Amino acid sequence: MIILVDARMYGLENTGIGRYLIQLIEGLKSLSITSKTGKSNEYVILLKKKYYDTLAVPDNWKKVLVNIPHYTLREQLLLPSIIRKFKPNLVHFPHINVPILYSGKYVLTVHDLTMQRRGINASKLPLPLYFLKRIPFLLVAKIAVKNAVKIMVPSKTTATDLANYYNLSIQKIIVTYEGYDFKDLLTSRLRGELSVISNYGLVNKDYFFYIGNAHPHKNLEIVVRAIKDINETKKINAIFVIAGLKDFFIERLENYINDIGASMYVKLVGYVKDEDLPIMYKNSLGFVYPSLSEGFGLQGLEAISMGTMLACSNIPVFKEIYDFHAFYFDPRNMESISGALYSICNM
Repeated sequence: MIILVDARMYGLENTGIGRYLIQLIEGLKSLSITSKTGKSNEYVILLKKKYYDTLAVPDNWKKVLVNIPHYTLREQLLLPSIIRKFKPNLVHFPHINVPILYSGKYVLTVHDLTMQRRGINASKLPLPLYFLKRIPFLLVAKIAVKNAVKIMVPSKTTATDLANYYNLSIQKIIVTYEGYDFKDLLTSRLRGELSVISNYGLVNKDYFFYIGNAHPHKNLEIVVRAIKDINETKKINAIFVIAGLKDFFIERLENYINDIGASMYVKLVGYVKDEDLPIMYKNSLGFVYPSLSEGFGLQGLEAISMGTMLACSNIPVFKEIYDFHAFYFDPRNMESISGALYSICNM
């Protein structure tokens, strides 16, 4: 059986989907080696230049260089013919940007419905260009979910959400919970904690931690106000550390922090290496996850695994994933967030 994976989003620079593909491909490597059928599947992996040159794969795998950008007309027009060359029995698209002219059998991963529901505030594009790109995206997404033989989602909440949004049979949807790599976490624990904390300017500092992007649905501005509030009204001496690659949304958040006079309470540390993450979690007062919507919530599990307190939104998906292992707050209420942070500080 020939299985083709569109891994053009492979790599941590593509945040959640990039990490998903890293772990997926590592898992498939293991399956192809330990197969009990006597005949391993053949895999064809579409990659961009950076990882085409560096990703090691088993001998019966084929890497294909495909430098076609995502969400483009080229993707829609050129990708189907590239895929057909390899005559796959099944294709896996790890995101909603499926080339709708491809008529073969495929499975699709839908991580959440954020892109379907987001507004102009979640885009850096001018209004005319925003609508010019959004309308085709919504059309592609609708056709993609309709034509997929199966759709994988990371939670029951997302499965229900997807079925209701597109009027799909729930039998078409498979819940595949996500996880984190114990090996990387355990290895990194052996590194010098003080040197790591020092690299980010956090020695002798009490801090709450967040890692991820700063898109509007991540709801970080209200946490900035909450951390300012508990420092100024409750005499708590703690800062909010935000880790993530600098982009348009981080810059917009930075401007907001300065505008409300909260710069002394918030530290933007930029990219944090994977091997440093467990120490950043472990040495924090708690991990704060204020999202208004998510498909899963891997960072919260990473925090819990390190014995770190988790303060997060009381949205259904977080309650599904974290159960009683979190302090829940109303993500639209600053007093609720302040109360959760204050409670953690006093434990």
